[in-house]
Parts: sequence; structure tokens; C-alpha cells
Amino acid sequence: MADPVGRARRFAAWLSVDRPARLDHPASRGGALLSRIRIVERTGSTNADLLADNSAAEGDWLVALEQRAGRGRQGREWVSASGNFYGSTIVQLREADPQPTTLSLAAGMALIEAIDVAIPDQPLMLKWPNDLLLSGKKVSGILLERSGDRVVVGFGVNLATAPSLSDRPSAALPGEIKPEVFAPLLAGSFARLLHLWRTNDGPMLIRAWEQRAHLHGTKLTVHVSKDEIASGRFGGLDAEGALRLLLDDGSTEVIRAADVFLG
Repeated sequence: MADPVGRARRFAAWLSVDRPARLDHPASRGGALLSRIRIVERTGSTNADLLADNSAAEGDWLVALEQRAGRGRQGREWVSASGNFYGSTIVQLREADPQPTTLSLAAGMALIEAIDVAIPDQPLMLKWPNDLLLSGKKVSGILLERSGDRVVVGFGVNLATAPSLSDRPSAALPGEIKPEVFAPLLAGSFARLLHLWRTNDGPMLIRAWEQRAHLHGTKLTVHVSKDEIASGRFGGLDAEGALRLLLDDGSTEVIRAADVFLG
């Protein structure tokens, strides 16, 4: 019988926090890009800590076993339950990088790939803009925050507990994956997807993201603001990673920021 926990631990041991990840792009030639993972018992917000740390460099990760002031999109509180994953990394934008708005797509693909390794064969599905669903229920969220040319990418993953959410159902992953084990899995996956984001054309990444998302034509309810709600069907993403909402009158509305619900 397959042992997904053991498999994840063996992979994590191979990709230790001290193992350099050699990326085949010009910035890394002649030297390795080292991913450093720092794990702390508790903090307010891993995103806030990395944004405030001027010495933090690309490839650095901060993981907290307890997060007391985590937040989601639009400043919402992120419920931080024991045993779940709370971690952030930093990306230094370069002049030749793709549109920064598409970085969230690479983050979503990195997350789903890491979970595929840790706990295979789960019914996972990406949902725009930054959610990951398990059997239609939220199991993870991603928050990107930018300061100048630095982008912090934060991940919250329900590894052990599904906190109660006021506006949507939630779920937790099965198994016994610890945050300390999941961290190098995600770091390795993110390093690979960041490299692909930088070295491949945008349409390929968008197609890959759409293949792991809900089907084209899925009915969506889009909360653009507190007073503006739109309904339509999923029409894929545009070249900048924005949502294409197919309206009932046959027109298409491009959504760049909103909360999206299935149905």
C-alpha cells in the first residue's frame, strides 16, 4: 500500500533546506540559488515579517508554526489553526520578468504540485484568483503583496484542520503531513515554477493553470465590491491572468480583482 506521508518525508529529506536548487537561467549560472527556510514557533504574519526585512532575498522562506495576525485578501482575517501551514517567500522582480499579475498563477501551480507530491490523487482544483479547493471546499489560499520591486507570496494550507469560514465551506487535507515536512516540498516546487514563469511564454502557464481549474463554462458569482455582484460563466483567463467572465447577454467582462464563488 502506498505511503504518501513517507514519500513526502523522503522527498523533503532529499530537498533539504541546505540543498542548493540549481536553476538554468542566466542569473544563476556560475552559482547556485540557495533556498533558505527559516521556521519559527510563532509570529504575527509571515508576509508582514518578510516585507519588513530588508535583508530578505529571493529564495528565502519564513514558516511559522503559529500565526497570530494572518490575513487574507482585502485585509480579511486568516484563521490560523494548529498544525496547518503558514509560510511566505520573496520574489525580486527583474526588468525582463513577465507581468507581475501572472505570478499568482505560478504560485497556484507550485502549491498544487507540492500537494500532489505530498498526498497524491486528491480532488484538487484551482479557483481564481488565489484559492485551492479540495472537493469544492477551500483548503488553501495565497496572498501576494508588493513593495516596490519585491513581491511576498504567502501560503496558508489546511494540513490538519479546516477552520470554520463565514462565507464558504472549508476542508483539510487527509494524512499527517507536518508543516516542517511540507515546507521544502513547496519551496522546491515554487523555485521550479518561478523559473518557468520567467523563461516560458505566458500562454503556456495560463493553459497549465486552466487545466487544473474548474471547467470553462462553470457558473460563477463574482463579488467585485461590496455593492457590485456579477454572475456569468468561466471563460478562462486573459494574457495578464485576469478572469474572463462570460455574461448572459453574450458579452465578456474582464475581472482583475474580486472574490469569486462557484455557482
